[in-house]
Amino acid sequence: MKLDVRVKKNLRDFLLDVEFCVHDEIFALLGASGSGKSMTLKCIAGIETPDEGRIVLDGRILFDSEHSINLSPQLRRVGYLFQNYALFPNMTVAENILFAAVGSRDEKLSRLRENLSRFKLDGLENVFPDKLSGGQAQRVAFARVLASHAQFLLLDEPLSALDNFLRRRLELELAEVFKSYGAAILVSHDGGEVFRLADRIAVIDAGKVEAVGSAREIFTHPPTLTAAKLTGCRNISAAKKIADDKLFADDWGLTLIAKKIPDDLKFVGIRADSLSTDAGENFFTFEVAAVVEDIDAFDVIVRREGKSLVWRVDEKQCVMRNAKCAINVGDEINLSLPTDKIFLFG
Repeated sequence: MKLDVRVKKNLRDFLLDVEFCVHDEIFALLGASGSGKSMTLKCIAGIETPDEGRIVLDGRILFDSEHSINLSPQLRRVGYLFQNYALFPNMTVAENILFAAVGSRDEKLSRLRENLSRFKLDGLENVFPDKLSGGQAQRVAFARVLASHAQFLLLDEPLSALDNFLRRRLELELAEVFKSYGAAILVSHDGGEVFRLADRIAVIDAGKVEAVGSAREIFTHPPTLTAAKLTGCRNISAAKKIADDKLFADDWGLTLIAKKIPDDLKFVGIRADSLSTDAGENFFTFEVAAVVEDIDAFDVIVRREGKSLVWRVDEKQCVMRNAKCAINVGDEINLSLPTDKIFLFG
């Protein structure tokens, strides 16, 4: 399954101008709210019309501005899961699924039974959407999309409306759906969700694709400032190059040794869990300004000359004592910023 996308569309705040190819994989668009992710999906689905471009699914042209081709959503065979699920309120669960199902009556009923079972919806056939829980509504929306026998799936923030418990459980179900389906585009601003579900990621900002790479590449070595922020880098500072192997991080007040510093350096970043107590290059003494307890870790805010960084410490590192961290406000602590963990952005 191959999908080629090249579209441009003038929006209120920016020009959406994206180009990418999806080939037998789960491809994610990762970006902040309002970056153009959902509009890209709507253009592929045929809900919105690009100003120019070309969209081709397995050799079938869905849209081509130059040749005035613009297939209707019904003819594109693209399953679109809306962010708010968009169930018909006046239809029961079964009617919602059957509405999208294709084929003869027997084939539609077969798809209904298959998807009721797949998403554990047996017994809810005659229930209306306003009586469903968030997780049930989401599963009905998935069942309706799959009953349509679409060639390709488009999922717009499919888990965003759920609480954490349901979110992780349904994420596992979604991973199983992907295994049987093979190709889809997932839109999200949740880095962890994207990392766990996607094969490749396109980082999108203000209507432009900034970077494309494997999920591990994008998270391990974020190629842009936007990618670093979206993948959870909490320590970011304006910076300037002062020598071939040295830079000054303005927001941290630190002179750091680094590798391959670009001449046009603008920002430097390091993940909170990359700070280390091991002595080495970029080893400094900080004062502990605050300790914030999380579920299985602590965020230790360290300060030096009035400027702060966040150090993420798991329970074992922190040496738990009566469910409290042994690191206390006012303590002095030596931390290094390892050169191979520093991100540099021109």
